[in-house]
Formats: sequence, C-alpha cells, structure tokens
Amino acid sequence: MSLISDLRVLYHLTLTPIRGKSHSERLESFYSRQAHDYDSFRQRLLQGRQQMWDLLPAPAGGVCVDLGGGTGANLEYLGERLANFSKVYLVDLSPSLLKVADERIAARGWSNVTTVEADATTFTPAEQADLVTFSYSLTMIPDWFAAIDQALRILKPGGTIGVVDFYVSRKYPESGRQRHSWLTQSFWPVWFGFDNVFPSRDHVPYLCRRFEQQSLVEARARVPFLPGSRVPYYIFVGTKPGSAEQDHTKL
Repeated sequence: MSLISDLRVLYHLTLTPIRGKSHSERLESFYSRQAHDYDSFRQRLLQGRQQMWDLLPAPAGGVCVDLGGGTGANLEYLGERLANFSKVYLVDLSPSLLKVADERIAARGWSNVTTVEADATTFTPAEQADLVTFSYSLTMIPDWFAAIDQALRILKPGGTIGVVDFYVSRKYPESGRQRHSWLTQSFWPVWFGFDNVFPSRDHVPYLCRRFEQQSLVEARARVPFLPGSRVPYYIFVGTKPGSAEQDHTKL
C-alpha cells in the first residue's frame, strides 16, 4: 500500500464534497474518484469481514446475493468455497465500483459471479437466495430497514444472512450486549456522517427481531490515521425462520 494512495483516499474522504440529488448520485460522487484505491485503504479500516465469511455457509449449487458488494473484494474471503455457488449476484449502485468488480471477476475467472447495478432495497434475483450478505454497506443505505426486509424476502426459508458493519449501542442495550459510552455513541455517527455513513443503534436489534440469531460478535477496530481510536463494529449471522414447506412468498 502506498502513502500516495492513502493520501488520495483521505483527500476525497475529508475534502471532496459529495454531490447529487439521489442516493445513487451521491454514492457515485463519493466513490468515483477513489474506486481504484478503495480496497487497499479499507483493508485496515473494515475489520471482521474474513471472520463473517468464515461463519457463513456455502452450499453446493446455492445462490448468494452480496448487497452493496462494491468492488467484489468481499468475495475473495470465500476462497475456494466461492465455486460452490451456482450463482452469485454482486449488487451495488456505484458504476465506478462495479467496473472494478468486473475487472476482478474477469481476472479471477469467476464465471458464476454477475454484477448488477441496482438498489439493495428492491433488488430481486430470479431465484430465492441461500445466502444474503451486507459487508459494510448497511450503514450507507438510507432505508436500511427496507434493505433488511428485502433480504428476508429474497432468502429461502432457513437461508442465511450475514452482516458486518459499524454501529453504536443503544443507551440501554439488551442484557448481554455491549453498552458504549456517551462519547462513543455520539462521536462516531457524527464522524462517519460527513461521508454519509451512519452507524446505527438499531441495526442489531432489528436484525435480531427479523432473523433467528446464530452468531453475534461485538468488537472494536483501530481507525487508520486516528491514533488511539477504536470504532465499534458487529458481525451478525442469522437465518430466515421457517422451512421450505411453509414458504408461500412470491418473488
């Protein structure tokens, strides 16, 4: 990783204004100037991704939907297990990030992976999914609750959802969950909010309400160029309630 690459990303993160009337226009405004430096900088910032993918199933012949999949770097964490899926949809609203993803797909020879420029709150694959993932994308989706509801809708009964992202705790979290200080709860939403990233108090409770929890990890990660800082992140793995025989959902 080069210092010049880091400085380019930091410049766009801190000094370049985000413009656009729609969510898709704002995303492209944010990412278009840093797409090719995206992965190297965020490798240190976005922790827990490998751990999440290691917790997720990769059923033979299954269908995977990565919502907010960006450059496709998330799929690298699957390793050889990626070949188990018959179809992988990499969904994002940024053409610049999807261009990098297409280059990665061609270079890796991932014949089962398709990029789709679409909204995570409405994207519906041709078939129900065995696995749906959000890797540091839920905090960038304004209607994140609608995205979670859509993930539930497109999953097969018994299918798995995996989410890793920044968050802050509620003032009074449920028993057994982490409680962050007032400073943590206040600082990180403001800090990330400048880049339209919104760590939420409600992601984890809503995921636990909509899915049967299989795993929940709450941890902290160092932030590059902010000495001594540690931002909270979580990993959630859950399954859609019910069985195939009980499912009457129409796609």
